[in-house]
This record gives sequence, structure tokens and C-alpha cells, in this order.
Amino acid sequence: MTACRSLISALAVATLALQVAAQTPATEGTAGRAAPSKALTDYEGVYEYQSGTKLVIVGAEPLLFAVLDDARYPLRPLGIDTFQNAGGETIPFRRSADGSVSGFVERGVFYARLSPAVDPEIAAAVRARPRPVGPDGRAVPYEYRMPADLGDGLAVGELSQAGLDRAVATRLVGRVVDGTYKDLHGILVYRAGRLVIEEYFYEYDRDRVHQMRSASKSVVSTLVGIAIDRGVLSGDGELVLKRLPYEAYANADPRKGRLTLRDLLTMRSGLACNDWDGSSPGNESRVYQSQDWVKFVLDLPMVEPPGTHGQYCSGNVAVAGRMVERATGTPLPSFAQQQLFTPLGIDAARVRWNYTLSASNAATFAQLYLRPRDMLKLGVLFQQHGRWQDRQIVSREWVERSTARWSVVGDQDYGYFWWHQWADVALPGGNRRVDMVVATGNGGQKIYLVPSLDLVVVMTGGNYNAQSPAMAIMAKELLPAVLNGYTAPN
Repeated sequence: MTACRSLISALAVATLALQVAAQTPATEGTAGRAAPSKALTDYEGVYEYQSGTKLVIVGAEPLLFAVLDDARYPLRPLGIDTFQNAGGETIPFRRSADGSVSGFVERGVFYARLSPAVDPEIAAAVRARPRPVGPDGRAVPYEYRMPADLGDGLAVGELSQAGLDRAVATRLVGRVVDGTYKDLHGILVYRAGRLVIEEYFYEYDRDRVHQMRSASKSVVSTLVGIAIDRGVLSGDGELVLKRLPYEAYANADPRKGRLTLRDLLTMRSGLACNDWDGSSPGNESRVYQSQDWVKFVLDLPMVEPPGTHGQYCSGNVAVAGRMVERATGTPLPSFAQQQLFTPLGIDAARVRWNYTLSASNAATFAQLYLRPRDMLKLGVLFQQHGRWQDRQIVSREWVERSTARWSVVGDQDYGYFWWHQWADVALPGGNRRVDMVVATGNGGQKIYLVPSLDLVVVMTGGNYNAQSPAMAIMAKELLPAVLNGYTAPN
């Protein structure tokens, strides 16, 4: 998902959170959140929100969080009962005649507080610290352990088997605990065919599914490839409108008839759809409030010929996914389970995916939820050119096509719903550029493929609408350690 400029936008990308800026720095070794002061408890409770959803506001000194679907977004205090969200918009709270908070206003709409009570489990999760603490209130000293062998198809090993040493893991965990790398929920490092680091923070663990946000796009791309491999889609040059059931479209334009599946996958649809522009007619916040996301997107005006210019548009993913559903006659999550997840050994009970493409699903954006180990399997699958164990799940040709450079979105090269990124890594002999292919989602959901180093890294996080520490961890911790066996200094 993209950065949100309002609470409405936050909901449109699947979650909402309001976070007061910290007024005091975290104490080293105890980075976390304490019980709230009276000033913060004034705002706690359950609030109504759009599309029949509810959000929970929780105080955690010195922060305030609003939680929806397990995520939190920043809101900082401007004055009495007035806050500012990450997009710079003012969010005032209102009080009743008795002085209690009655609700908040966003873009002229009032959302009432339904109850001052907060679910203790939600409050405990918000106030969780990165790692367990001892009687002295400090984090329990970390000791590296090899990841558990679960018999799930992922081989495990010691760090030494991947050309790394334990200092890498110790330093990384320490910097999560002391707040250098904030809100990292999990990190998995797979190198030379083995999972060698698997660490979780706050209340997260290996069995808990995590939001993937826009990293879900890369999974949709994979399913497009599988549908083509199976012959139910003719190829990435298939015309979009011929695959869909609508008889007519608003803003009629002959260029719509030339729109191909490849144009969607490369974010070059030519439609007036830009998630990074709040005024765009096809901005995701508008798409998700519509009753038929696919029709809404294809009804948009054309602003340039298809296939000419990259522009980040989540609506393209809805259309591509619906094309797979129409071609296979199967709901996308069912097709994914049959053709991708089950072959990877991913249990259907460990997957959450509501792919309803209407306003009724605005609270979760039809995103996919997977366990981090299952995210890693997707990365390993692509690193192995579409092969898992003794089975070719998606063709090598599709892996190469979908991870190739097809367009430029913003200032980054882009494939078929996969990003190209690079890190400038400082080494004793000088800097080295390391190229990566990345599935990425708002909050710090990452699957990094680094073929040149035989490396796959998965991270999950809670930095929604904020800078994730993921790239810093890659550039300053993991990549230097891998390159030439060099370990970055403290």
C-alpha cells in the first residue's frame, strides 16, 4: 500500500492507527510502551468508522494508538484534543457536556466513541516490548539459536553454514530492542539453501499470520503466471476488456480496447489512476469505497496510451486478479491454494485472504495474510526459478519475465508487480552496489531476493505510513556481513 494522507486513506489500505509522537526517548534495552497517563486514557475506547468498521484507541505512554486490523498509524498532538495525522491533516476530538471524549472528526465527518472500554488483549499487544524483560525491567539477554526444523520444506542451519557469525544476529536483535530499528515484527534470513536467522519481536511469532499489504501484489502476479502456464490465459498480451463481463464503460475511449494484461502488471495501464496523488480519480481511497473495484477502475478516463508510462495504481491489481478468476472459473484465493500454496506446503488454515472486490472489503483491501515462513517459501520459490523441491510450480520463463525490468514507477524499476531496488553497501575496500528484486508492502512487509548472494530475506513490520527500517537492516547489517564474510562494526 501507499502512504496515506488521511484516516480515510488509512482505512482504504487495510488498517488505521493513530500514534502520538514520543515525548521522551526510549531507555536502552527497554524500548517499548508503558501504561498510559490519564491524559491518554481520555481517548481510549472503541470508535465507529467507515463501512461499518470499528477502531480501537489505546494509550501506551507516551503514545496513543488507534488500532484496526492489527495495525497502527501516526497521529501527533497539536493542542488540546487536536492531533495531526501522517499526511498533515488535522484530526480534532470532540467532548460531551460532561467533558468525556465523544468522538473525532475527519474530513468533516464525525465518528462517535461507542465505548470507553478496551479489549485487554489489544491493549497488551499495543504495549508489548520487543523482547521479554527480566525483573529489572531490562530485556532478557539475547542468545542466538538455530531456527527450528519444522519439516515444512525449509532446511535450517547454523549461521556459520551461511558464511555468517553469531555477532550478526546479536547486533541486529540488540538494535531492535534499543529502538534503532523500530517496530520490526519479524526477520528471516535464508542463505545457501538454509534458514539461519528467524527472530520475532513484540507479540509476534512464527505461527501468527501477518498482513502482507502490497506484497500481496507479487502473489497476484505469480498467480497470473500460473494461469498462463496452465493455458487458461493466453499470455501477458491478452486484451483486458475481452476477458471481463461488462457491456460498456464510462469515459469511452478506443485506447481501452488496447489495454493488455502486461499493461496492468507493469503499472502502465494509462488510466487516470495514481495512488500517490490524492486528487487522482483512481486513487486507492476512491477505488476501495466503490461497489465494484474492477468496473470502477475500467470506467476511469484514459490519460495516456497503455504501455507508455508507469504510475502506481493498486486498481490494476484488482483487474488482473479478476481476469484470473474469470479465466479459471475459480475465486482467486481458491486458485492460489490449489496451484501455489498447497504445493508449497502452506496449510489453508494458515492463510487469510478475503478477495471480495467491493466496498464491503475496504477495511482489508483484499490483501493476503501469511505466516513469515510461508512468505519465505514464496521468495525461495522465485530464487529457485519457480521450482520447489521436485516440482515446477510456476514456469522459469514466468519468473524471469515477472522479475525483469519493464517500467519505471516513481524512480524505481518495476517488473510484473515486483520492484527492483538496490543498496549501496559500505565495505573496507569501498562501496558496492547490490541489486535486489523485492515484494514490498506498507509497514515494512518485505521479501528480498538477492540472487547474486544466494540470499532471501523476509521482514514483517508495523511502520505503517512511516519509514521502515528494512532497507537500513539490509544495507547496514545483512549485506555487509554476507559480502566477503565481512561483519559491519558496532
